[in-house]
Amino acid sequence: MNIVLTGSSTGIGRALAERLLAQGHRVWGLARSAQAELADAHPQAFRFSQTDVGDWDAVARAAAEVGAAWPHVDALVACAGLQGEIGRAVAADPIRWSATVRANLDGTFFAVRAFDALLAQAPRRAKVVCFSGGGATKPRLNFSAYGVAKTGVVRLVETIAEEERGRPYDINALAPGAINTRLTDEVLALGPEVVGAAEFAAAQKQKAAGGAGLDQALACVEWLLSPASDGVSGRLIAAPWDPWPTLGDKAADLAGSDIFTLRRILPEERGRKW
Repeated sequence: MNIVLTGSSTGIGRALAERLLAQGHRVWGLARSAQAELADAHPQAFRFSQTDVGDWDAVARAAAEVGAAWPHVDALVACAGLQGEIGRAVAADPIRWSATVRANLDGTFFAVRAFDALLAQAPRRAKVVCFSGGGATKPRLNFSAYGVAKTGVVRLVETIAEEERGRPYDINALAPGAINTRLTDEVLALGPEVVGAAEFAAAQKQKAAGGAGLDQALACVEWLLSPASDGVSGRLIAAPWDPWPTLGDKAADLAGSDIFTLRRILPEERGRKW
């Protein structure tokens, strides 16, 4: 497969790039950092564009570069992200708060938008995986900008899935779980006074225990990119907890349901009449 991967220089993105390359795929990485060492290690399979995914012009240029080398893209994985502004929302720096949302949400949309024409040329069912998680399904105190952006990613995925239902195209959001990355180290470095006592304690526990399994998240991405997930689209899949290996058999049922989506809950759904 020809796979475009944003955020490929560090953390989960870097681990995913190496795993996909080991499986024989061709990977084009987009990240703000240069990735010459990975390109040198895989000269026939890995290429990169040094790109800020929060900059539309830069992403559009990267897409043109990819299009000049590849006739199509089979899959896009939008993994790039940053925690950005941290602290109580009502005391947050407005410029940094907005920049955090832009980097995470616009960065995902820009990648989906820029590579759509190349995905439309794929000889197989095109696949898009957008990373969500931390704060998307419940409030995450002191991380409002990150949580708002990741919630927006889920709604973006749901909307595009509905708009493109007639295409051979699956797009899903992935919650990878509490994996130890530089984001965990950032929380620990900032301390409980900034991130909050509960968040700091959770990060300490996660760091000591080793965090959620990275292999589970990477395997879930591989499944979402494979024919086994054909027809599963517009969902938020939690890699550590959801029974994703079996969801392909339930694709038709999922399409007509709100399972693995974000929805408003009414009182009668909780057995109450208000």
